Amino acid sequence: MTDTSANRVSPPANGVLGKLSLGKLLLEGRAFFALILIVAVFSFLSPNYFTTSNFLIMSSHVAIYGILAIGMLLVVLNGGIDLSVGSVLALSGVIAGFLMQGVELPMFGVILYPPVWAVVVLTCAVGAVLGALNGVLVAWFKVPAFVATLGVMYVARGIALLMTNGLTFNNLAGRPELGNTGFNWLGFNRLFGVPISVIVLAAIAVLAGLMLSRSAFGRWLYASGGNERAADLSGVPVNRVKITVYTLSGILSAIAGLVLASQLTSAGPTAGFTYELTAIAAVVIGGAALTGGRGTVRGTMLGAFVIGFLSDGLVIIGVSSYWQTVFTGTVIVLAVLLNSIRYRGRRAK
Repeated sequence: MTDTSANRVSPPANGVLGKLSLGKLLLEGRAFFALILIVAVFSFLSPNYFTTSNFLIMSSHVAIYGILAIGMLLVVLNGGIDLSVGSVLALSGVIAGFLMQGVELPMFGVILYPPVWAVVVLTCAVGAVLGALNGVLVAWFKVPAFVATLGVMYVARGIALLMTNGLTFNNLAGRPELGNTGFNWLGFNRLFGVPISVIVLAAIAVLAGLMLSRSAFGRWLYASGGNERAADLSGVPVNRVKITVYTLSGILSAIAGLVLASQLTSAGPTAGFTYELTAIAAVVIGGAALTGGRGTVRGTMLGAFVIGFLSDGLVIIGVSSYWQTVFTGTVIVLAVLLNSIRYRGRRAK
């Protein structure tokens, strides 16, 4: 009989296995552990941080970032980028404010005050049109996503400035006699003690998660983002997927703009400045690959909460806004570095 003992591969030592498992666990769950660490540190530094009321307030702030980040995730999964989300948010808020102030029709000598539901629908439609414009430029005209969305970013911000002349629409609560009250419902009302904006974020996150994991569109999105050429040869409608994800990103940007304007009961053309970078940061911190094809809604939500809880925590303990930018940038760089480490082995195969 042949002795095969020499051909056997000795299993790694338990210590090595433990280190590998622990390292993989920390790498895979880095956003979750970072969130736990942030909560623990700021709870120690401030007695006002670890309270239910503060968590609800911070979550309402995170809702805006989270809604934008979900739209950004869809685009990033497709291997693209959307730099226009912050400007679309601002323009959406301005359009909502414009409609709430009343639309004058000189030819008929009347001023129309549309109900809030009509304001919401029209605002989301504008976001969808701008998002679809991004998608058409990228999918049909082959304009690089960075350039296309950068151009739409400037266009949307410019239109917002033109509509307001650089000013702000205030007092958007509406008036009962005009039948347009209820706009501040998104920003101020609560259901079972939870802010409506947080419930809206949760609903969008659940729907997006189900779409990515349970629908044919989700499979198409991951396939086209991972390898567009192979997906196209396999029958995936890659152009339709691109236009759809940019359109959804535009709609979600409009919803975020409505939430922000509702919370402030005002809308200005400078709202959402650099929010596109915050959305990208949430996606990256959540573990998505900027090259496309990898990422989850769960991870993106954790990334949004990491950024939101970190920013609010720094405010609570009185750290300068300049240092807040430094800390946020450091977190983003670390997240990108960890993503590179995580996906390095997969790219090498």
